[in-house]
Amino acid sequence: MKRILFSVLLATVTLTSCDYLNVEKHFDDTLKFDSIWTRKDYIERYMWGTASMFPDEGQILSGPWTPGPMATDEGICTFSTGEFKGIGFVLGEVSATDSRGLGVWTGMYQIIRKCNTILANMDKAKDLTNLEKLDIIGYTRFMRAYAYYKIVMDYGPVVLVDDKVMENNEPSDYYNTQRATYDESVDYICAEMEEAAKFMPQALAVNVFGRPSKGAAYALIARLRLQQASPMFNGGVQGAKLYFGSWTRSTDGVHYVSQTYDERKYAVAAAAAQRVMEMGAYQLNTVPREADTKILPQNTGDGNLTGSSFPNGAADIDPFRSYNDMFTGETVAFRNKEFIWARMSDAVRNTTKHSFNVDLMGGWNGLAVSQKMVDAYYMVDGRDISNSSKEFPYMENKMGKGGDIQFSGYTLRPNKVDSMYHNREMRFYANVGFSGRLWKANTTTEARYKNQIIEYFLGGNSGKTASSLSNQDYPLTGYVLTKYVHPDDAWKGTGGVVMDKSYAIIRYAEILLIYTEALNQLTQSHNITLGENTYTVGRDQGKIQAAFNQVRYRAGLPGLSAGEVASAAKVQELIERESMIEFLFENKRYYDVRRWATYEDSEREPVVGMNIEAPLNGYFQRVSVNSRIVRERVVDRKMIFLPVSQNEVRKVKDFDQNPGW
Repeated sequence: MKRILFSVLLATVTLTSCDYLNVEKHFDDTLKFDSIWTRKDYIERYMWGTASMFPDEGQILSGPWTPGPMATDEGICTFSTGEFKGIGFVLGEVSATDSRGLGVWTGMYQIIRKCNTILANMDKAKDLTNLEKLDIIGYTRFMRAYAYYKIVMDYGPVVLVDDKVMENNEPSDYYNTQRATYDESVDYICAEMEEAAKFMPQALAVNVFGRPSKGAAYALIARLRLQQASPMFNGGVQGAKLYFGSWTRSTDGVHYVSQTYDERKYAVAAAAAQRVMEMGAYQLNTVPREADTKILPQNTGDGNLTGSSFPNGAADIDPFRSYNDMFTGETVAFRNKEFIWARMSDAVRNTTKHSFNVDLMGGWNGLAVSQKMVDAYYMVDGRDISNSSKEFPYMENKMGKGGDIQFSGYTLRPNKVDSMYHNREMRFYANVGFSGRLWKANTTTEARYKNQIIEYFLGGNSGKTASSLSNQDYPLTGYVLTKYVHPDDAWKGTGGVVMDKSYAIIRYAEILLIYTEALNQLTQSHNITLGENTYTVGRDQGKIQAAFNQVRYRAGLPGLSAGEVASAAKVQELIERESMIEFLFENKRYYDVRRWATYEDSEREPVVGMNIEAPLNGYFQRVSVNSRIVRERVVDRKMIFLPVSQNEVRKVKDFDQNPGW
């Protein structure tokens, strides 16, 4: 007798039909499959059991669902490629015949089938009211669209099964189908999100934090529409034409990725972002200015920065706390209006352990941030490190003097820190752990495990040879990620506690940058209808500044100048840099460099860090990282997408594999 288990995924069952169109048979000790559709509460259990099949999105480093930051220029580590699958991917270990456990193709189609099963059977329940039916329809269609979304992001064009519940163990001809084009895939997903949003709540109760809302559906539409409009998927000469110019569907010769540029796609993305902005439900997270807030620079030329309250300036906020507290657990996630869709994440909490010193603080000390990311962060007045001001100069290889510099609960000890880490913007201090940084670990009561100055040079307490546990426990670049680390977090010592963390699947800062980027690409005005509303969008310089500057002001930096906003090329350059800084280790860059068609350029750059092979007097100099993980790194155009399992390709006559695989 067929039965259903609602709470967990079981091991994959080997079937003779197409695995990605099958769903495992789940069982419950008391409930028969046919009985599920007799009662509302059974259907809801089945629906939320389906939702539990999605991965923890915060598992961006060691999870099987995404290559993540370890497959980008954001960072590297020495740990096993079996655990950090993104490293295995860039080392060329993943293939169509061996995924090395990376990818979601099969799992997402299992979710799609379960969603179709719900939609096909829910009317059998006699105790469902019309309102309850609409609620189930909304969430189920969202889940189905979100499953397709995950497929299109990693694999490109999807196989659309519509509302069909594919049967198991049918002859191979039953499953023979072709992939949709990229545009067809995105259009279908967005249409489904639109329909789902009609029945989804705009606000959620605290006890269901983590569920998607209407805003989540609208925000994902905006993200996906910008992806669709970007050079890799919208006829770009260095993108779509170069990478996919010869990739056509074998059944009819249609290009899988459009070879013709369409500006209107950017207009649709801008309108989708504007819709989210006009909901009035979201805003950037800010913390009011306090006595220890760092004084804003007066030399930026942007009087609004110091003279106006947020969002028109930063005079009344604490930039460090406003950004930092979102990630460390200090800000209550449910109350954070920047989080359009977020969940509590054990994976993020556990990720922090990879940044802590081994012997002194109970961590693993190997999650390294690249020098490229470090150098991307601005000076405190918004200048580049190569063009610093006399008020806030950038210098290297010079230790500071004097007592502690304290701001926003953060402590910088000049006599322990090289001058290159002085006078930097607030997001730098929130995100990057450098040699000489103070790690507080406030919750432990054991003095020997708290308030440690961590040093990554050879002979330092966290250097290459410092760990007593493993010769892999050190950061290859001399930097570690601190984005999710709270000053109270302590992995070692009596009373030590690590705070719960949340992970933002999508946050409002991204919507503002989507809007900025999409508007910036327009050369004429467009009228775009979404649902019942029509949006008129064009390259309005004032609107570009208003959206982009919010992200800058929240960080305590000056906004776009009149000269900058006048140049579309300059604005795009600044957007790409802002995204790299703002969303460090939030699993955006992997997808950004692909859609911008800058993947090869970014991946071919040497991976650089401090000289961890040298003692203190030779440490603070840039060197290329000497590691197999860098030397054997593969850059290949086929790696825009993951390969679909060759087992699936062989079973479906008309199925076309991703190019290069």
